[in-house]
Amino acid sequence: ELWVSLEEHQDALELIMSKYRKQMLQLLEGRKREDAEPVLKVHQANSGEIESQIDRICEMGEVMRKAVQVDDEQFFKVQEKLAQLELENKELRELLSISKESFEVGREDLPD
Repeated sequence: ELWVSLEEHQDALELIMSKYRKQMLQLLEGRKREDAEPVLKVHQANSGEIESQIDRICEMGEVMRKAVQVDDEQFFKVQEKLAQLELENKELRELLSISKESFEVGREDLPD
């Protein structure tokens, strides 16, 4: 009888210990979730903030790209106008040179 009683006691103890282990495991898992939840919330908030900053950076990049494009267009217009003025200046100098030559030739032809 003592032997049977000891086996029953050990079986009961094993059952109690298995339930204890199961509850401890659930408690630890619950704590892990509770511990992870604030970290997860902070991570989500940070990722949202990072996404908004990335969006702002992309918007600023687009504005800068447009500004560069406008600057390039303006630069090409100035370059074109400069080339046009240089050509006009060259032609006017040639006309002036021709005018001076004809004036000098006209003076040489005049009697003193």
